[in-house]
Amino acid sequence: MEKEFIEKMQEKLLAEKSVIAKSLADQNADFKKIIEGGEKGDEADIASDVVDGTLLESLGKQDLNRLQMINNALDRIKQGKYGYCLICKKEIPKERLEAIPYAFLCVGCQSQNERRNR
Repeated sequence: MEKEFIEKMQEKLLAEKSVIAKSLADQNADFKKIIEGGEKGDEADIASDVVDGTLLESLGKQDLNRLQMINNALDRIKQGKYGYCLICKKEIPKERLEAIPYAFLCVGCQSQNERRNR
């Protein structure tokens, strides 16, 4: 992989990491408000708060997962292994990395992995 491309992807990963970290902080504050609010209301208000809390928690888990994948990609950059499939060791196409900068499998291995996990 070209050094310029890897640096570009590292900047993209760091920017995405920053956005996710801010989002998680905001969601955490919103989630705390819902839980601590405990305001008395009718059943519809209470149900709405529960749904909001569940949605925030779900989004938080997705963001945490993506954040972990970003951190793993940044580690692979440091180790000089970024851009190579962890299974077949072939180079991951740049187009895939531009779309999903934290991708760790090539398309073929990703497809096989998804088929196995169904």
